[in-house]
Amino acid sequence: MTSENSGTGQAGRTGLVVTVTEAEPVVRACRDRLDPAVRSGIPPHVTVLFPFLHESRLDGGTLAEIEAVIGRHRPFEARFGDFGRFPGTLYLAPRPDAPFRALTEAVVDRWPETPPFGGEFDEIVPHLTVAQGQDEAVLDGAEADLRDRLPFVTRVASVDLMVHDGSRWRPRASFALR
Repeated sequence: MTSENSGTGQAGRTGLVVTVTEAEPVVRACRDRLDPAVRSGIPPHVTVLFPFLHESRLDGGTLAEIEAVIGRHRPFEARFGDFGRFPGTLYLAPRPDAPFRALTEAVVDRWPETPPFGGEFDEIVPHLTVAQGQDEAVLDGAEADLRDRLPFVTRVASVDLMVHDGSRWRPRASFALR
């Protein structure tokens, strides 16, 4: 989820994310300065699927189906120690990334009308954004600032459903990996 697609006027949009609380002390200062998504309530995370179903489609049956799809995956650990870039964006790449890809693929298999990032990109690249909308010199500085704070490891045991209320992203539900 990025600031470009998380702005106001998007009430009812949803996304599935792995919230990475261990990243908060490492990337908070950088994200506060260099990631506009922070202002809309997006926590440090790896996106599983965005955009997902509109909130109006999230009835009890759908939530149970999400729980079943996510629950078929086992908890895992991910290490964040490597940087990657998209144009104007600096991110941390999780290793391994295959379990994140598997989660995305499983959700898309069930809801094929929700391709990752609206089908904008050909490849799924699991990542934790730390800066976006910045020039290369700013990204170089952010990478230098963060390098000595890495690596960190997280245990992935759940996927969170986030809903946009028109101004901020809010957690709606959490689904356990089993």
